[in-house]
Formats: sequence, C-alpha cells, structure tokens
Amino acid sequence: MKAEILDAVSLAPMVKKLWPEHDLQALVRILTEYIASPESAVFACRENGRFVGVALCCLRHDYVEGCETSPVGYLEGVYVEESHRLVGTARALVGQCEQWAKSKGCREFASDCELTNQASLAFHLRVGFTEENRIICFKKNL
Repeated sequence: MKAEILDAVSLAPMVKKLWPEHDLQALVRILTEYIASPESAVFACRENGRFVGVALCCLRHDYVEGCETSPVGYLEGVYVEESHRLVGTARALVGQCEQWAKSKGCREFASDCELTNQASLAFHLRVGFTEENRIICFKKNL
C-alpha cells in the first residue's frame, strides 16, 4: 500500500532501524516529505494492524551510476521486520516502487548499498538488480 502522511509517525521507528543515525523526529519529517512530494513515494506493508515493512523511493534527475536515462526511479531504502523476512515482503515493496517509477515515466530503476553490506548486496541481486560499479567516496574539509 502507498503510505499516507498520517502513517509517517508509525513508520518512523521502523525506518530508524534502517538509518539509526537519524533521530525519530527527523525521520518523521523525511517520511512526510517523501509521502507529500510527487517526486517520491513511500510504500508499506501492514499485517494484523501493524506495519511490518517499508520502502522509500524517489526520482533522481542527476546522474545515477550505470543508468542512461533520466529521471531514474531510485530505491532509497527498504526495511522489513525480521519476523517477515524471506517471505516476499521486501520483494513486493520493491515491486511497488518499480511500478510507481514506471508510472512516472522511468525506464530504469536503481539503488545502492555500502560496500561492506553483504546482506543488502545479496538482497539487491535476489530482487533483480545487477551490480553496475563499486566506488569509494572521499571528502576533505576546507
């Protein structure tokens, strides 16, 4: 199901498991912005009245590694509670994101994960992504 703005508060604790460096209020704001914007979407899976999975996606108009078109649908994050893993919940959420991206005119769908996140790499490959590139990013404070 596509999440609604009222769902942001309930989904934030689950998204915090995905991005623990953010505080809950910041995540509520991020979710609210994603839900409200025509350039992004949040999909959620609910079972017995509680959320068990969430996926955030958006349109990226800038360069996306390995892609040739613009905009590109982009999976920003997907999280499924451990009790609901390996039964197709995450695959279904990603599928909803892909369909949303198609409805926005996208011909490509992309994502990323940290180089050391083997579980995320395996998941991406299982749901049909192909690895395009590996990079290490640098910064320097000025």
